[in-house]
Amino acid sequence: MSSMTDLVFLLLIFFMLTSSIVTTTALDVTLPKSKAQTVNRENVVVQVGSDLKYKVDGEEVSIGALESSILNSVAGKEDAVVLLAVDGSIPTDETVRVLDIGYRNGLKMTLATDGK
Repeated sequence: MSSMTDLVFLLLIFFMLTSSIVTTTALDVTLPKSKAQTVNRENVVVQVGSDLKYKVDGEEVSIGALESSILNSVAGKEDAVVLLAVDGSIPTDETVRVLDIGYRNGLKMTLATDGK
């Protein structure tokens, strides 16, 4: 018969090994805090309207030029954060498309929310 500590030790090893094998396919997203905060960062605002029109810092861009426009806006800004303001009625695919641009280019992204 094995002692209880041997069993616990074996379970610990099993869970350590299996947890290192699991990989996630989710995008890393910095979610906004619930309390208002003042942050001294230079933000680039990407808006996606209900009519699926894209704007980067207020200038309308096509979906083909979206990535280059975001990268041009971020260039030269130290510790820039891309603030993604998406209309609640658009499909999730469109939000993920913009998040994927940030993920591929190593940008910090935050989803904008309504404070109500």
